[in-house]
Amino acid sequence: MLPHSTPGTSTDEQREIRVAIVDDQSMIRAGFAALLDAQPGITVVGTAEDGLGITDLVRRTQPDVVLMDIRMPKVSGLDATRAIGAMPGTPPRVVILTTFDADEYIFSALRAGASGFLLKDSPPEELIHAVRVVASGEALLSPRVTRSLIADYAARPHRPSGPGPELGELTERELEVMGAVARGYSNVEIANELFVSEQTVKTHVSRILSKLGLRDRTQMVITAYESGLVRPDR
Repeated sequence: MLPHSTPGTSTDEQREIRVAIVDDQSMIRAGFAALLDAQPGITVVGTAEDGLGITDLVRRTQPDVVLMDIRMPKVSGLDATRAIGAMPGTPPRVVILTTFDADEYIFSALRAGASGFLLKDSPPEELIHAVRVVASGEALLSPRVTRSLIADYAARPHRPSGPGPELGELTERELEVMGAVARGYSNVEIANELFVSEQTVKTHVSRILSKLGLRDRTQMVITAYESGLVRPDR
């Protein structure tokens, strides 16, 4: 069931989610815009057919979320995502629109600052869910994307054999939680595995992000593999 407002909903929860769509296919832009504009609490504030001038679009429309095609003729979604991430203040969160044959871009896009991925042929409810999840500050990393990310990283040479010094500030429990997040476990699954409450897991995740200066769970996954905390083959 899709989220909806209730009489007891707070002002923050009722805040309108502003969305921009960047895709070189006009039918996709129009279809996504029509779907999202029909949802309560979501408004499409701008569209573009290319990543060219993305910073102007963001400044002009002030979106919370940008749905970004990764393959565009002039400026790719990868470069446009980097440009958004380099903007001052708090830039919008980017969801990359991808296809099954674009897996080679996943790692680079996450490193560029994307908050998640969405398949272009996803059901409408997944698109709506993705916008709401990312706007709330969470990352959107599906199991399939996680597997692709792991496979991509596994193919890279010179992988570290153990946790690097950059994780030295984390406690043993925080390392456990970070490793579980990197393997794709949800907060509930981690709580069950470690015999703690879900709120305790959320607290650990927040502390890990703060200590390591990371934006979200997506960056935590990347850091876990790059530091050697988690290896793709185990």
